[in-house]
Amino acid sequence: MNDSLYIAATGMQAQQKNLDTIANNLANLTTPGFKTGRVNFQDMVYRMGQPAGAEGLSLAPSNDAHGTGVSVLSMSQQFTMGEMKKTDGMLDVAISGAGFFEVSLPDGTRAYSRGGALQVNADGFLSSPEGNMLKPGIHIGSDVKSVSIMADGKVMVQANGQNSASEVGMIDMASFSDPAGLTPLGQNLYKPSAKSGEPILGRPGENGVGTLAQGFTEMSNVNMINEMVSLMTAQRAYEMSVKVIQASDEMLAMSNNLRK
Repeated sequence: MNDSLYIAATGMQAQQKNLDTIANNLANLTTPGFKTGRVNFQDMVYRMGQPAGAEGLSLAPSNDAHGTGVSVLSMSQQFTMGEMKKTDGMLDVAISGAGFFEVSLPDGTRAYSRGGALQVNADGFLSSPEGNMLKPGIHIGSDVKSVSIMADGKVMVQANGQNSASEVGMIDMASFSDPAGLTPLGQNLYKPSAKSGEPILGRPGENGVGTLAQGFTEMSNVNMINEMVSLMTAQRAYEMSVKVIQASDEMLAMSNNLRK
């Protein structure tokens, strides 16, 4: 059996996944809070050579083990900080450092986000752009003159007709032992996994969690130059696997054309 056909096929499948991931990164180059995805590969099981013959003569070297291809081990996100873009938006809040906002999804479960383009939902609570309420709930109301979000998470609101602002709540932050293990849900949302561990809640600026910066938005951490280099590398690796299949096919064709 010509194993090279199947080995090259696994290489093509793996690089196709790699190309899809790079394309997604480039498509989200300007998406606020987006984190670069990466594909992690591993070699597949090795097949051992034939055992010694009946007469004690070795038909293959004792260490004759060859690989059977490559597979995708996992997908991971790189949670390095993106550029802090000044917007002066009253509800734009960027996380300077590590940490995530905790939000409540419509089905009652909780998710975690780096996106800080906050808004006030129909019930007057601070929420994500998709309408997912921040946890713990912070009621802002609709008749407000200004909202101030401090670096330590304190939220101050000045309503119309009032001369001073009053504290309405605190924004808590969540951290994880291995953020790269978080499972992406889309819309800049992530959920915990066995690899990431359970969330560790705390106040901004405490226990290694970053602080908040009002009037800023964290941009994508995608590096276009790195992605273009990765794209070319993946393309060349895909081409090499195709050439292996072509060479294997030609060898099989020559075998079929042998004449006695």
